[in-house]
Amino acid sequence: MTTIRRFCCNDLLRFASVNLDHLTGTFNMSFYMTYLARWPDYFHVAEGPGNYIMGYIMGKVEGQGESWHGHVTAVTVSSEYRRQKIAKKLMHLLEHISDKIDKAYFVDLFVMASNMPAIKMYEKLGYVIYRRVLRYYSGEEDGLDMRKALSRDVDKKSIIPLKRPITRDELEYD
Repeated sequence: MTTIRRFCCNDLLRFASVNLDHLTGTFNMSFYMTYLARWPDYFHVAEGPGNYIMGYIMGKVEGQGESWHGHVTAVTVSSEYRRQKIAKKLMHLLEHISDKIDKAYFVDLFVMASNMPAIKMYEKLGYVIYRRVLRYYSGEEDGLDMRKALSRDVDKKSIIPLKRPITRDELEYD
């Protein structure tokens, strides 16, 4: 049985094994603590039997006007727990908070252009490729900015794809 709950400080000492995947971005402790302090509603963990951390999602809400949106900073599931719809449950939770509590227009995320399993999963969840960001990852690999419109964006303006790739310098938010 999987329990999804808010991430807490003690989890910082218990979730390292989830980050072992080479496609998972890792951050320093102060980065995680900032998210935990500023956007606690957007930071959740999936916990299994024996209180084992199976995966987590970390995000935030940002922007102004019609660019007010939820952002998925990281979502990852430990390799032994994949294909159990844990990432889907975590994503739906972040989308629900963005939509119903923060009244955001859309949710976005960035994914490596070469990470086809993740891209396919996000597409199944209703995300579309909004734009390509050249050399987004470590100045080497392109990133895809994927978006999903929420109920506030009735006309789905937030997901109309851009016609050209952009550079990291052209991004509105970090």
